[in-house]
Amino acid sequence: MTAHTDTPGSVTTVYKVTGMSCGHCEGSVSGEVSRIPGVTSVKAVASTGEVTVVSAAPLDDEAVRDAVDEAGFELAGKA
Repeated sequence: MTAHTDTPGSVTTVYKVTGMSCGHCEGSVSGEVSRIPGVTSVKAVASTGEVTVVSAAPLDDEAVRDAVDEAGFELAGKA
């Protein structure tokens, strides 16, 4: 895994997602969340259930919830 530095003006938010258990799960969640307009980076970690999202501006929680739901998982809230 490579670390990244946030660009000025970006927002980093960590969400808790339930149900992820493997790399495929991580990829599904990352793929759906990355489609939200303004998202520049997504890193999902199944072992912790955390999804770190970097975006140009704060995201609408419902948009994130919908994306996670579309991937087949449940958004538990912000970490």
